[in-house]
Amino acid sequence: MSAGDAALSPPAGGGGERVPVLPLLVMSVGTALLLVAVQLKAPWPMLLAERFLPGAGWAQAVLMAAYAAWVGRRLLDPKRQALTRRGIWLLFSAAFYLQLILGVSGIPQFLMTGVLHVPVPALIIAGPIYRGDGLFMPILFLATTLLIGPAWCSHLCYFGAFDALAGGRARPPRRIARGARLFQGASLVAVAAAAAALRVFHAPADLATGLGIGFGAAGIGVMLLVSRRTGRMVHCTAWCPVGLLATVLGKVSPWRVRVAPSCTGCLRCVPACRYNALDPERIRAGSPGASCTLCGDCLTACGDGAMTFSLYGWQARDPAAVRTALTVALTILHAVFLGVARV
Repeated sequence: MSAGDAALSPPAGGGGERVPVLPLLVMSVGTALLLVAVQLKAPWPMLLAERFLPGAGWAQAVLMAAYAAWVGRRLLDPKRQALTRRGIWLLFSAAFYLQLILGVSGIPQFLMTGVLHVPVPALIIAGPIYRGDGLFMPILFLATTLLIGPAWCSHLCYFGAFDALAGGRARPPRRIARGARLFQGASLVAVAAAAAALRVFHAPADLATGLGIGFGAAGIGVMLLVSRRTGRMVHCTAWCPVGLLATVLGKVSPWRVRVAPSCTGCLRCVPACRYNALDPERIRAGSPGASCTLCGDCLTACGDGAMTFSLYGWQARDPAAVRTALTVALTILHAVFLGVARV
């Protein structure tokens, strides 16, 4: 057993997982430093508390730092990881859209710039193409994807948590057609082409906004009608163009899921994967398919410790250390994203 495994192993009395203090400290301090930087450098108040009470942003930064340590402790516990991830992801998405509802209801402090933008992931691509400016979200998405790879889709996407709710219903999940990725590619091309056409023909903003809302509503329909029936996250893996970009661009990031040679072939990980990235063929190949989002649910489901996080798919000397490093990055980003006014 490696030192990292020992640090994460339960104590002899069976009282739960022993989580090392240093990663929790890094999560807490990292979250605090980033939020303090936002508090000091942002041209307008981006911490929500600061918008309602000057100086309250500092207290919010401290609270979010403590929250990061609490979340990180649970994410580093293999038995709690899957449930915790889904819970905090749903919390983030609910907070995101609650702020939207409150903002459009007449409380402008809940809108980041005071101007409403359609909160549909596809607009990360289409918005700047149509407007010719507004690169903040694409840059944020690209930077985040370079840091944590496709885990953006399973931890930080404000839309995907609802697909997880829908796709987690059916048991056991059904297979999705192999052409799903091709359909997702067609969706990417169609969204970009439509945005470019709207710009070329000087389409009014109301039309562009309506089309964006329509695309988002169609995505909700996919969740309710297809994801819910198949038990797979079809919106995220076959409809959302940003999901395709995240899994493709995420290959630059070093994080991967690896199936160790010690795998017994029990296949308990296959139904746990709602992103359609695991099947017997992929297990034999030693790695998930291209739609893997590093959600980590397969690690929780594996009773043999054969599913691990790795760097570029190489066998790590200390898989627990790799998992801890990825969890630190994910936790800090989650806490910062949750703590900042977004819409």
